[in-house]
Amino acid sequence: MSEVRAAINALKAGRPVRVGTLAITSVETGADGGGELLISGERAAALGLAQAREAADPHRPVLIERSPWLDEAAVRRLVDPSLDFSRGPAGPLQPLPLRTPTDSFAAVVLTRLAGLLPALWVGGERQPDVEIAAGLVLAARRRTAVTLAARARLPIDGIDADTQIAVFRAAEDGSEHPAVVIGAPAGSAPLVRLHSECLTGDVFGSLKCDCGPQLHAALKLIAAEGAGVLLYLRDEGRGIGLANKIRAYQLQDRGLDTVEANQRLGFADDERDYALAAAMLRALGLHEVRLLTNNPGKVRGLEDAGIRVVERVAHHMPANPHNADYLATKRAKSGHLA
Repeated sequence: MSEVRAAINALKAGRPVRVGTLAITSVETGADGGGELLISGERAAALGLAQAREAADPHRPVLIERSPWLDEAAVRRLVDPSLDFSRGPAGPLQPLPLRTPTDSFAAVVLTRLAGLLPALWVGGERQPDVEIAAGLVLAARRRTAVTLAARARLPIDGIDADTQIAVFRAAEDGSEHPAVVIGAPAGSAPLVRLHSECLTGDVFGSLKCDCGPQLHAALKLIAAEGAGVLLYLRDEGRGIGLANKIRAYQLQDRGLDTVEANQRLGFADDERDYALAAAMLRALGLHEVRLLTNNPGKVRGLEDAGIRVVERVAHHMPANPHNADYLATKRAKSGHLA
């Protein structure tokens, strides 16, 4: 855990990190050390590189040769999706065979854990400050073990029931995730909501999504049942992080939908994994639930992680002019149920 956190902090601070045999520095936060460029397969596809054999798999990182024209300023323009619609075609770009595929994949995963753009300087002159095995990074991507860090009563406005908050810490990366426990959920499958953190919607009342209304409605529905749990998972922007979510908003302002924006940034349309949610539920003594969701991916994710979903309970909020297209895209492209 401490190694993953140290590697994440170093990458965010612009310091070099060694992942397996690969020395990397974030393009977003670090200085060019003279090495090659590694980007995610999704970003390579957005740059039109998919016709090259080495860049044909959108789930596989792509190593790009540093041509004379590809200096530090050119690289920064290349990896910035906000410039995709204002600059000319990028190139020529020459993808190279990956010398260390597992280490390269782990390096890109580390950028995602750090909430950074999936673009890295590889090699170069600077010596890494932190070293970490690729396997540890990949294990941190799927968090399967938690410990209870703290628990206390938490009266909530508008909820006429006994409520507590329990904070769980993931063993793999040290991230902290709260659960709101209403009543005494035990025995038959209680009503459960998996809610991904959304600062803009939950706190500031953004109209671009339906997250805030879903959060507050879920608490009231669980209270009306008499008992249940809401897990507040720290997976901002469907797992891409706050800064990248705001970058996705910029791209949506240019006409992309929510799925296209995530892919243009270099991510999958949904980077979340629900093994952590399953571990939290087991820590609370729950092994089967009624799940409050419109997302079949959450049902599959929990069941794949060993939690039985005995019923899916629909959770729809009224659309508004700002989020109608967003909700339609989730139904059309992400399989959300109507």
